[in-house]
This record gives sequence, structure tokens and C-alpha cells, in this order.
Amino acid sequence: MVDLSAKPFTLDATAIAWVHSTIATLTADEKIGQLFINLNTSFAPEYLDTVLDRYHVGGMRYMGSDSRTVQDHIRHVQSRSKVPLLIASNPEMGGFGSIDDGTLVSTHLQAGSHPDRSIARDMGRISGVETSALGCNWAFAPIVDIHYNWRNTVISTRAFGNTPEIVIERAKEYFDGLTESNMAAAMKHFPGDGIDERDQHVVTSYNTLSVDDWNASYGRVYRELIDYGVQSVMVGHIGAPELSRKFRPGITDAEIMPATLAPELLQGLLRGELGFNGLILTDASMMVGMTQAMPRRDAVPAAVAAGCDMFLFFRDPAEDFEYMRQGIRSGVITPERLQEALERILGLKASLGLHTTPREHLVPEPAALAVIGSPAHHAVAAAIADKTVTLVKDTAGTLPLRPETHRRIRLYGVSGAADFTGTDPNSFLQIARDELEQAGFEVHVFKDAAQRKAEGEENVYFHTVMSEEANGGYADKYDAAIMFANVAGFAQEASVRIRWSTPMASEIPWYVTEVPTVFVSLNQPNHLIDVPMVKTVVHAHNPSREAIHAAVQKIIGASEFQGTFNDNVWCDTWGTRL
Repeated sequence: MVDLSAKPFTLDATAIAWVHSTIATLTADEKIGQLFINLNTSFAPEYLDTVLDRYHVGGMRYMGSDSRTVQDHIRHVQSRSKVPLLIASNPEMGGFGSIDDGTLVSTHLQAGSHPDRSIARDMGRISGVETSALGCNWAFAPIVDIHYNWRNTVISTRAFGNTPEIVIERAKEYFDGLTESNMAAAMKHFPGDGIDERDQHVVTSYNTLSVDDWNASYGRVYRELIDYGVQSVMVGHIGAPELSRKFRPGITDAEIMPATLAPELLQGLLRGELGFNGLILTDASMMVGMTQAMPRRDAVPAAVAAGCDMFLFFRDPAEDFEYMRQGIRSGVITPERLQEALERILGLKASLGLHTTPREHLVPEPAALAVIGSPAHHAVAAAIADKTVTLVKDTAGTLPLRPETHRRIRLYGVSGAADFTGTDPNSFLQIARDELEQAGFEVHVFKDAAQRKAEGEENVYFHTVMSEEANGGYADKYDAAIMFANVAGFAQEASVRIRWSTPMASEIPWYVTEVPTVFVSLNQPNHLIDVPMVKTVVHAHNPSREAIHAAVQKIIGASEFQGTFNDNVWCDTWGTRL
């Protein structure tokens, strides 16, 4: 039996009685349903009713939309569910990413790129305020990975930094800000991302640290945050060979599983050695890091048997529900393991007061949505951008660039694939142009062959673009060049790098010897591996208007650079510091 009076639940006798009595009223199928978190791919009432009536889920997450649509659908499902639902969101940067009109406050790395620790608290606070206004009560954040490997791009901007100290300090601040609202946190991705360069969305990745090194880094992070009261842990599809060998002596290499399927890591390490009493959930179960490890029919119950209390997302609801049912019937999931999972699921709900809140009050009134994307929240984002936009290097003394001396700007834009938010990865370029023109520059935007063809131009190829762009008259046409890069996206490649528009593309900074050149990253911190020739590099962290405005103001010398960076920016490569 779970000690629900202990951290992180700290329930009183009445709440504990509600947990046990509610479990006793559940049918066998309703108990199975509590183990699942559905991804709501539709907001249609008939779809939502089917999920609730047929699968009795314990929690939900949703695809992005506008705040009113999201709030309305949460209101509907909470009014229809037998047991109040855990409603999760992914507020890793503020409200942005959870709803289309949410505020992009800061990335995790950005919140770790200035001595002011309150940046992380503000990010957590606004995350909590904006998502709780929707009716959410559970945040899949903070991210407590440590970005040791500069080649890892899945958590490069999503980790607070490359040391356990900065991760612990800023994760606590985020948690304190988040929980000013009635929210539970799920720290992720146990046993820790940031060692392997690969992305668990597309392949199982591994934390290959020794036991001692893991305890001094990731283990230290988890111990401190467990003691701090974080309510849940999201487990990554990340293997940890040395840890598995410690807690399961004699295990073969072929038997080493991602942590979501490894009882030695969940029960031996996380529950046992680290003493975590809260709720454990899997990361998204469609990730290849999990699906390649064993057949789905085995993996679904195996995750719960290993120690996960909740299973994140159906692949096929009918199939997955039946796989879990068969796992219970066959004894893969014992009655004791099922009972423990249910106690923690309902215990988390009770710790949020969901059991005593009238159904009509589980979701705020529509008027509460006014805080989402509010001027006050955007003002916080602007202040954070001013503090965190970082000058990585200016070895040629290029800055400041001013309209009086460098009026004609050649503007380049480089982007990656769209991410899960569905945001246009190229929208930043118009913002950059606007900000430069408002600063007094004459801006000339470069267009590659594909862009020119899309606009109706004929007989244009990358060779013709190259001959037009890369010639001796470049410095006669332009006084300086600025490239903005928004290379985002994950879950499609194991690691993300700059991909130029064509072979030997004309936007590659060949022109560094012709005119002063500035490179501005709006996302990844590792671009010097691909543009070491650029002598002036700025990291603005994100593609919001606030961040781009702050970057331009600092480039022209209107405000000082205040941001800090860690050595990952140099990519462990000769020549990047020049």
C-alpha cells in the first residue's frame, strides 16, 4: 500500500479514504482506464464521449488550438468523467506550446543563461497561470536533463544547462512558480537525457554514465527535486546500461531495456534507492525509443509491471486497452502493482483537491482566459529577452552595426522543420526584417532558387543564384550581412544541424570576407559547428518578437548584452572560437 500521507501527496485521512473508496467503486475496465492518458486528437464531443465511455481514461492531453476551444473541451470532459481527470499540458516555455495564443516566455536554456534565477520562476509562474486558466492541472515540466553532449539537439534548448547545479537551481525556481497555481509537475526524462546525441523519438538512446558519475550528476538532480516535493516523474525511453547492471546483476546487453520497460531502474533505483513516492508515467508511447524494444502487446502491460503508474497515449485505443487487460489477466501486472498504480493516480488527483472541487468549478470561467498572452506576460518575456540575449563572440569587433555606417543589410534566414506546435518555422524572418527596418536599416532579403520559383520566376537554378549572389560586386550592394537561424524541430532526425537550401548554397557565409557579418541563432546553441567562419555570433534563444527585438537592439548598440553561455557553444571543435 502506498503511503499517501507522505510526500509528495501529503493527504489527510479524509482524502486517503476517498482514494480507497473510489478505487473500490471502479469496475475492472474502469481500473484499466485510469492507467491511460489519452491524446485528444479531436475536440468533437462525440469523440471525447467515446474516449470516456469506452476507455475510462485517467488523464488527457490535447493537441494545440486556441485557448477558448481548449478550455471548452476540458470543461466537457471534466463534466462527463466519473473520476476527475488529470489534464496535462507541455508548458516548457510558458503558455506557448500548450495553446496557440500562449506566451512564449523563455526556453529552459534561456532561463539558465543569466545569473537572475527568477527568470525560471517567472517562466514557471506564467506556465501555471496560463495553463490552469484552461483547466489544466498537470505540467509535463520542468525538464531536468543535463546537456552534456553538444551534439544532442533534442534537449539542447530544453535543458537549463550543462551542470547539475544550474539544473537543480532553475528547476526548483520553475517548480515554485508553477505551483503558485494549482498544478502538479512532472520532471523529465528519467534516467536523464543529454549524454547520447540521439533523439528517443526516433531511436532508443542511452545514458552510458558509470554508476558513480550518474549519482554525482543526474542522481543528484533527482534526489534534490524528489526531496523538494515534485509530484511526478516522466520516464524517458532511455536505457542506462551501468545502472541496469548494478540493480540487476547478470543482465546481458540484449536484456537492457529503455527505462520505461526496466523494473530495475524504476523499482530498484527510482523507488528504492532514490525513495520516490510520487507518480511515475511513461513518455509518449509511440516514440520509437519504446516501440522498437518489444512488441506492443507486451510493452503496454510491461511498462506498468516495470513500475510506471500511467501510460502516455494510445496508439490504437482498442488494441492498447486489450493489451493492458490481457496483461492483468495473465499476471504480468499483479493485483498489488495495479492497486499501487491506482492509489498513486487517485492520490495525485486528491493532492490537487480534485475530489472536493465541484465539477462546475474544475475548469475556470471563460473570463479567466484573459491572462493568456496578456500584455503583462509579454512584458515579462521582453524583460527576460533583454537579460538573456547573448553575445557568444565578436572577435572582429563588428558590433555595433548602425544604420549610419551599415545602412544596406543583406538578410538571410535559415530554418528547420516545423515542430509539434505547428508553428511556421519561417515566420521569424518577417519579424527580423520588421525590426531591422524599424531600426533604420534598408533590408534586402535573400531568396533561394526554390523560393524564387515558387513566386513564378522561370529559369532560375542554384547555379544562377550563386552567380548573382557570390560575385565581386557584393560589397558594392550591401554594407553588412545578418543571418537569422531558427533551426528547430525534433522527432524526425536523431540530431538536427543546419541544412542549407542547395548544394554549396549561396546563403552559406562565404561573404564574411566581403562585409561585416552577424549570425543570430533563434534556437540551437551549437551552430558554430557549421558557421565557424562567422566572427560575430549572437544567441537570442527563441523566435519570438520579444527575442528578435532584443537581439536587434543589442546589435545596433542600443542596449548591452547580458546573457551568458556555456562551453557547448564551441562544439568541442577547433576554430569555432576564432
